[in-house]
Amino acid sequence: MPAFQVRGAILDYDVTGTTGPLVVQLHGLTSSRERDGQLGLNLARALRGHRILRFDARGHGLSTGTPVEADYGWNRLADDLLALLDHVAPGETVHGIGPSMGTGTLLHAAVAAPERFRSLTLVTPPTAWKSRIAQRETYLANAEMVEHGGIAAFVQHGSTAPVPPALADAPATSITIPEDLLPTVMRGAAATDFPKKKAIAKVEVPTLILAWSGDRTHPLKTANLLHELLGHSRVVVARTPYGVMAWPGLFAEFVTMVEQSEAA
Repeated sequence: MPAFQVRGAILDYDVTGTTGPLVVQLHGLTSSRERDGQLGLNLARALRGHRILRFDARGHGLSTGTPVEADYGWNRLADDLLALLDHVAPGETVHGIGPSMGTGTLLHAAVAAPERFRSLTLVTPPTAWKSRIAQRETYLANAEMVEHGGIAAFVQHGSTAPVPPALADAPATSITIPEDLLPTVMRGAAATDFPKKKAIAKVEVPTLILAWSGDRTHPLKTANLLHELLGHSRVVVARTPYGVMAWPGLFAEFVTMVEQSEAA
């Protein structure tokens, strides 16, 4: 697999397809591009005639990490993303898609460099702003849990959490972060947040928001707030596994629509 070194970490990535516009696909916290595939969240799979860049965020999957909590803030992960885009597709505008942590990363990247994006697809937006406060405490508690009880205690605790209806049929998967790095990543996630609302409101990139119901860590309130802030956006909510199964097709239609609009 190709690899790219940035800020002390080596990002593992792959590009499928040889021609067409570039799509960059991110993943969520504790996941990876392989794990997202197992969960049915390889959302660019229905798109044809495009190059698809997928990579594991620092500390996740096949990428290496750094022992610095701040490196896992969404703003710093956005720096990683933009550096990787400069390496893979210098000067090219791209379609970006990513769930949860990937959404936070894309928002920071779009605020910092809106000219790099033709479209944004924000999937299962996580807690943000006021709702981030309680989530911050959860992540800090998780970090301490791993330090005292190991990753097994963390996994066992997570197995008792409510499952969103849209994930009712999802297979069991494993955390992709090494045990010794997980507390650092969790504390980095606890300290991060979306960009300020005023900054997001200035982003004029066409945006599709794919959310699901019944998930306190990815509340519909965040998706709706983003829809209010982003003037060129649409929200689609999945309430069953069938709703999630429709997402790759919705994403492909959205990308096609954006490109046709540009050509008109």
